Amino acid sequence: MRVFPVVSAAIVALAVACGGQQNQTADHQAEWRDVLRHKEAAARPDASTQHKQVYADSVRAFVQKHPNHGRAREVWQRIELEFANDLAAVGRNHDAIRFYRAVLQHDPTNDVARKGLAIAVDRLAVSRDKLQSLEKGMSQREVAGILGKPMPGWSVRTDRSEAKFEAWYYRTRGGSVAAVYFRDGKVLAAEEASNARLASLRGN
Repeated sequence: MRVFPVVSAAIVALAVACGGQQNQTADHQAEWRDVLRHKEAAARPDASTQHKQVYADSVRAFVQKHPNHGRAREVWQRIELEFANDLAAVGRNHDAIRFYRAVLQHDPTNDVARKGLAIAVDRLAVSRDKLQSLEKGMSQREVAGILGKPMPGWSVRTDRSEAKFEAWYYRTRGGSVAAVYFRDGKVLAAEEASNARLASLRGN
């Protein structure tokens, strides 16, 4: 007769535990559906930057609350990589590095993040060899492919009647500031440091 209360108690405890897990799973699913609703808004052709930011924030918040949710972790990792690539594309390499490293912290074998990190670190400061590889007449896109784009605020544009001039500035590994000058979007000249024009800029 004493066995039954013990067994009954065990069954009740097991049932409560299973019920808790089911409720927790249901909560996860409800929260994830809310995240997906934000995704639908962010994916629309007319989606604003705010819609995309809300979606990213909702995914990040979900992952922080449910770190073992595999699908959410995968989505957040993809968003982090997109952020990192976008930041690197506009010269914000320091910020890009932070996102690449966050991805690698959870996925050390991620080749995309490893490659992006290496490029961003390399572009924190330009080398003399890279400056010397520039050629007169190169497009801004070609220069960006070699040196990366300058950091925000590190470019100056002047529109004149005869042409449009622009200067891109970069930190060098030697501690100085290099400059690349464009006329109508094409390389005109380059300096390794204050008015020290690179004689090896081919095509001069």
